[in-house]
Amino acid sequence: MQFRPGIFLMPGRVAREYRMSCIVNILRTPDARFAALADYAFAPNYHQVTSELRLHYVDVGPREAAPVLMLHGEPTWSYLYRHVIPPVAAAGHRVLAPDLVGFGKSDKPAERSAYTYAGQVAWIRHWVEALDLRDITLVCQDWGSLIGLRAATEMPERFARIILGNGGLPTGDGAVSNAFKLWRAFARWSPWFPIGKIVQAGTRRALTAAERAAYDAPFPTAAYKAAARVYPALVPITPDDPASDANREAWRVLERWEKPFICCYSDGDPITHGLDRFFLERVPGAKAQRHVTLRGGHFMQEDDARTLADLVIAACGTGRTSA
Repeated sequence: MQFRPGIFLMPGRVAREYRMSCIVNILRTPDARFAALADYAFAPNYHQVTSELRLHYVDVGPREAAPVLMLHGEPTWSYLYRHVIPPVAAAGHRVLAPDLVGFGKSDKPAERSAYTYAGQVAWIRHWVEALDLRDITLVCQDWGSLIGLRAATEMPERFARIILGNGGLPTGDGAVSNAFKLWRAFARWSPWFPIGKIVQAGTRRALTAAERAAYDAPFPTAAYKAAARVYPALVPITPDDPASDANREAWRVLERWEKPFICCYSDGDPITHGLDRFFLERVPGAKAQRHVTLRGGHFMQEDDARTLADLVIAACGTGRTSA
């Protein structure tokens, strides 16, 4: 296990939005952990979001095509989209799937205090702006929605449409499901935190041993799991949470969002069941869309990947949408 000391200094606008000057240990999962993963033969791409912090992303399909941005949640990584990416790319779209900082092949600050909701949004914004992505179709789930919806509403001129499944944009003003309360407590207190088995618990179909191992791969030891442990605690569940005001502002933008907004929640997720109604009721761009119910549990990408891919292809096939 290698620790690399580094200074968290973010350039440009990111620095103004998320300042952090403490010295932290940054872990980098050895490449050997990702060797010969089933159905994940994507070439790696990397971007420096700070002088020390590296973000990994998948980038396949024609570079001149409008980008489809697939954001995973926790405790998964871009491996979650391995069956969705190829058909969307084969249909002529550029597909990008980053690993959030703390997950997958991206670097992993070892201290839980290094992670904040605002910080993860800032890291993704920095990456989007550095690649100058425009006319984006956002596909997001779980924490991918908490981060992606914030990014889309903070720079709406870059986004053409949103496809949301099994996610939300909480402000802490509503009720919290018992399922999420249990998950939040487990992540914080359980001495046992097996990532592959956690993903299996949120999936209807039985994952193979190789698939569970692929979800475990980014985390050689418990030291690498700081982000996976802390993220449930960063979800706003009280009105005065540090992220609540920013999410309320994001909702105000969504309430004026006229571009396509498509929901594809699954039929078996106890954590986000029913949250789609808030978007269907409040987002103007959701009114005339064909919303789809996917089969499966929380990680619908594992249970119904082809339906999700077909939905993305159909949505992007409607033509370019001006910002």
